[in-house]
Amino acid sequence: MFKPTVGPIIGHTTTNHARIFLRGETQDDALVFAGIRYRPVGDERWTKGLFTKLSTLRDMSDVIALNDLSEDTAYEYQAGWISPMSPVHTVETVQELPLQWPREIYRFRTQSSKVTRPRAYIIGSCRYLRMTAGKPSSPLRGDRIFDSIKKLVDQADPPISATLMTGDQIYVDDLNIIAPDREYNEILSKYRAAFSQPNICKLMAGTPTYMILDDHEIEDNWPANASKSDDELYRNAMNAYELYQASHSPAHELYDNGLVNRSRLEHYWYPLSEGDIEWFVTDSRTRRTLSADDRRILDEEQEQVLLKWLVNSPARVKFVVTSVMFYPDRKSHGDDAWKAFPEQRLRLLETIRTHRIKNVIFVSGDVHGSLTSRLTHSEDLDFDIHTIVSSPLCNSKLLPYASESTFILDQPLAQTAAGDYRHELTSKVVSQDNFAHVVVEAQEIRVNYHDRDGNLLQTIDIPLR
Repeated sequence: MFKPTVGPIIGHTTTNHARIFLRGETQDDALVFAGIRYRPVGDERWTKGLFTKLSTLRDMSDVIALNDLSEDTAYEYQAGWISPMSPVHTVETVQELPLQWPREIYRFRTQSSKVTRPRAYIIGSCRYLRMTAGKPSSPLRGDRIFDSIKKLVDQADPPISATLMTGDQIYVDDLNIIAPDREYNEILSKYRAAFSQPNICKLMAGTPTYMILDDHEIEDNWPANASKSDDELYRNAMNAYELYQASHSPAHELYDNGLVNRSRLEHYWYPLSEGDIEWFVTDSRTRRTLSADDRRILDEEQEQVLLKWLVNSPARVKFVVTSVMFYPDRKSHGDDAWKAFPEQRLRLLETIRTHRIKNVIFVSGDVHGSLTSRLTHSEDLDFDIHTIVSSPLCNSKLLPYASESTFILDQPLAQTAAGDYRHELTSKVVSQDNFAHVVVEAQEIRVNYHDRDGNLLQTIDIPLR
């Protein structure tokens, strides 16, 4: 068997289930299968291999689901692909072959259902890996920060439960003026390059990774900049996104037999939970309505599901991921974020305030700067929400970093008859490549920002109520 050409990537993981993405390679017209075998750490016997048949329709990639796992248990696994000589093999018959598995052994851990346990997460966005003639022109620079993240993950206490990548994992539109990529194979090559660099491979092979797209998975400021000629670009970009980012996410449901439902996705947003912490990962990019009479950054169905989740979820802490900033607003170029959809933003805020929902944290990236901020209400002293912004993982020399002067901080976010929504920074604005290490404890959320070498830049404590 051969090592995966991309992956393995540990995706959605629960107390008893894990999804693993991997890619093989075409072998002329021969059959190709990808497989995984696993065992609890400490056991000597591997499970029988789980295999899937690979197809060029999915760029020789697939997701294998591991089911009936034990809670809060460390597992190790091997992954690879094979093209058997016989043209009549199936996923069942390949299991019986005397295979030589790749030597690499990867590890992951299932969730614990204990609600009192501290949890920790890595949050990041915007990883620019400039492509020239189909190859990354500075791969070491684009992959450098993931070595620092992996070292932190290996030493973290409490252990890192997941990595949240909140947008712009690739830049389809890098070098957009000179040589824009629009063809499906060109976009696929960017995913292969971005997700096969050595350090990000090591991180994603052992830490559950959750992703959501932003504009650069399609085109800068999508869909505001879309033209009639972009229909094919959008279709190609979304097909590639579904293969490499959405395929291992909770957006895909499971069949009763434990296999991942491969039918076309109805939406990209999804909820996930761990103990008494829940996340709602929104799609704030592909379901926008830009008409003047009903502007929406989230489509109506998604908004209603999100509002019901906010009101009805019993979670102690609720993270809402939105790839573009919920607040504060930017002085310029803010029309690509929630600033341009004030009515819908106010509906969310009023729901949180009037239902007295506590410990709501908005998580985002996009702006190439990192910060935390607090939002309060002039007449309702019980209202209090926070935002955590983490961006970028790797910036381009062509793009500026955000600074404190980037944001509107001297006026209310929104003014209503019931009072004003007022915000303030609770951190310095980080204007360099960085990532966030977020720890949820009993009384507070601790946000640690680290630079690309892993050095601690600042720590912010957000009290929980």
